[in-house]
Order: sequence, then C-alpha cells, then structure tokens
Amino acid sequence: MIVDDSAVIRGMIARWVAEIGGFEVVCTASNGRMAVDMAERHKPDIVLLDIEMPEIDGLSALPMILKAHPASKVVVISTLTKRNAQISLKCLSLGAVDYLAKPESARAADAAAVFRRDLVEKLCALGPAKPRQMHAVPAAGTASASPAPTSLPRTGQVRPQCLLIGSSTGGPRAVERVLQDLKPALARIPVLIVQHMPAMFTAVFAEHLQTLLSLPCREARDGEAIVAGTVLVAPGGRHMGVNAVAGKPAIRLGDDPPENFCRPAVDILFREAASVFGASAVAVVLTGMGSDGTAGARDLVRAGATVIVQDEASSIVWGMPGSVVKAGIAHEILPLDAIGRSLQGLIAGASR
Repeated sequence: MIVDDSAVIRGMIARWVAEIGGFEVVCTASNGRMAVDMAERHKPDIVLLDIEMPEIDGLSALPMILKAHPASKVVVISTLTKRNAQISLKCLSLGAVDYLAKPESARAADAAAVFRRDLVEKLCALGPAKPRQMHAVPAAGTASASPAPTSLPRTGQVRPQCLLIGSSTGGPRAVERVLQDLKPALARIPVLIVQHMPAMFTAVFAEHLQTLLSLPCREARDGEAIVAGTVLVAPGGRHMGVNAVAGKPAIRLGDDPPENFCRPAVDILFREAASVFGASAVAVVLTGMGSDGTAGARDLVRAGATVIVQDEASSIVWGMPGSVVKAGIAHEILPLDAIGRSLQGLIAGASR
C-alpha cells in the first residue's frame, strides 16, 4: 500500500514497484484516514507511509494502521528536515520498521534515482520471504532441518576498551535496546555507532539516545578523543574511523567513496578499530540489509577482538548479522534482548 498525498509520488512509486517483480500495489491512499480503512480491507504486507498529509498525518495514522493489520511492515517516508527526522524516529518507536528519505523535488534526477534505488533495496529486504519466515538458531542438541550456525570460541579475557555497533534496517530500536540493557556499564566504555541513516537523521538519533541514556551522546567530530562514558554516532554521509593521535585513540571522519554502497560504512569503523584497539575491542552487528560489517569483523577477529551478532529471529532483516554468521566469524549469535546482558558480563568479567 502506498500512502502519500501527492498523486505524482503515488504514481511514480507504483510504477517502480511494478517493475521489481514479486510485488503488487494492492491499493493507494492520499491521507491517513483512507490508509487506515484500506489497511483493514486489503491487509498489505508492506506500507509506504508519508508523514505530511491532510486529515490524519503519518504519525497519527501509524498506530491505527498497525491495529487494523498488525502484520504490516511500515516504512515511513519523509523529506529531510530535522522535524521530519524527529517524527520518523518517533514512528520507529511506535512500530515502523524503517524510514526512507524522500527527495525535495521529483524533478531532481539524481535525487530521484537514489530514492528509487533505496526504495527497491528496502522492499526486497522486507519482502514476504524475509522477516516473517525467520526462525531462531536451534539450541545445541535439538533437531534441525539444516545445521545450526557455528560460532567462534572465545579468546582470552581482555578488558574491552571500546564498543563498536553496526546496524541498518531496524537498527535504531535495536541500538536503543542494547544500550539500555548495557546502561549500568556504559560509564566504563566508549561506544561508537555506525547506523545507516541520512545526515539529518543521525544528529536527531544521537540527541534521542542522550535523552534515553542520560549520557553524552552526539554525532562524532573529526579528531575528538574517544573516552569512556560517551556514545558517538557516525554523521550521515561521512565515514567514521579510528586513528591514534599522540598515542591515544581518536575519531577520524572522511569523505571517501561509499563502501558496500554505504557512507558511513560499518566496515571502515571495524577495520580501523581493529588496528587501534586490537583485542580490546568488542563489536556488535545488529539487524540490517546487505553485508556491511563482515569484512571489518574479519579484521577484528584476526586482531583478537570479540564479535557478537543479533540472531535471525529477532532481526527485522538478517542481512548484515547473517553475513557475519555465514562467514564463520561470530563469537556469539544472540537474540536482541540478550546482547546487552552479554556485553555487560563481558565488560564486568574482564575487568575483575
């Protein structure tokens, strides 16, 4: 279902969806009130929901759509403004699974091409074959139609000096959960986050985390020291890495070409952190489409660091964590609600 007050946008997206194959536009709506009625009637697998609409806007319509058809996966669409970024993050907390930045003008060819590419990627990642048929990793000793993913044995205990987190689709809520569960130990370790987000969104996301955690959380600044008790988010549109300044770890921001079609890229953070922190780094790969983070995780493992990934059953999209698991470089494969506790134990246990 496509929900947008612009007939031009509805028609454009409908054409793109028809070209993908395997998808069908079951209905369109020009406002939130129509969307709620149509969600109950047509029961769409995926809802593309604009924020700014007459009568009932996207934020107000979202919970009503999910009440009418709880199985719908809602992707919020908005133009890049701070207000819309704040609303989009609020929508994620209310049950939307992802967001998509809409170009300011459909006449801007480059912006429209990026919008189309991102839309197609998200639809394919969220398609019926992905999240709804996921299964948990079988426990040891239980029967399974296919072999359970194997994890690496833990190396010797090294006191973690930095927590690295990489995430994409479904990531904001997953990051929130991990950090909230880890909160008692956050004052003892710095946290560096690469979340695939547009520039405007990362600043708002950092502000949201600061409110949630009551700790210093902000977009990273080039050259700033990496200190315990601080959460730094990679700015949208810029790579975030790590280097050593006067022998101490510091943030490095760069404008190099995208890696894995991403900027910021998780691989860059992981790769450079492996060189600076070595075995004292601990990395977490959360829900997200694609394979960003796998190459960097391999570098971390070679350096003796620990890599933890979110399991398939609790991920919105098991692309990024699944890629690490398939590469055989995960030390732990955990449901989302167990990751924070595992990290807390690792930090506390290694420092005794």
